Amino acid sequence: MWQSPNDVVLISDPRVASVPVQECGEPLADVRGRLRVDSRMADDDGAYAHLRSGLLDRLEKAEGLLPDGYHLLIVEGYRPIATQRRIFDGYRAELEAAFPDMSPDESYVAASRYVSPVEVAPHTAGAAVDLTLCAPNGTEYDMGTQVNDNPEQSDGACYTAAPNISDDARAHRKLLAAALEPAGLVNYPTEWWHWSYGDRYWAMATRASYALYGPI
Repeated sequence: MWQSPNDVVLISDPRVASVPVQECGEPLADVRGRLRVDSRMADDDGAYAHLRSGLLDRLEKAEGLLPDGYHLLIVEGYRPIATQRRIFDGYRAELEAAFPDMSPDESYVAASRYVSPVEVAPHTAGAAVDLTLCAPNGTEYDMGTQVNDNPEQSDGACYTAAPNISDDARAHRKLLAAALEPAGLVNYPTEWWHWSYGDRYWAMATRASYALYGPI
């Protein structure tokens, strides 16, 4: 069922920020050598290819749930706080330039459809992963948009349940969810590629009492 943008709980919602964090202390682990990793978001320090060890274990379980001919392709994991702040502020500035009537509060909320505010960002906790599906030869399957296409670029097709995508893309998104949800991950509904475990958004979505991972 199509979930309209007005029905989505955005990560800037106060309900997300109010979730307490009980940091469990799990280390970051290198995804490379364990799952397929794409280099489009690579940074000099290799942060993009790291995730909390518990999340990586769950992704390996999800990989095993995919049918023959399909693999997870990891695009980005951990994101340092300074990088997250730069991306959020940059996108917010783009929105304010394109829509000059936006108030500061409105641009903050609008930006959070696509980029998490630093204070609640799951990538900075090593708790979120941007990923897609690929064939054994590395060819990416049609998912309806490219990873990281924002709502303006994609005419809203980046929303996980968007109606304006092909039947193949919809089937591939369902296949991705069918592997990740049993492994305990939750999706951010404005981005089909963004899944997380152990962060504040995950805790809110699953009604957990607290998040397991805070910013690193």
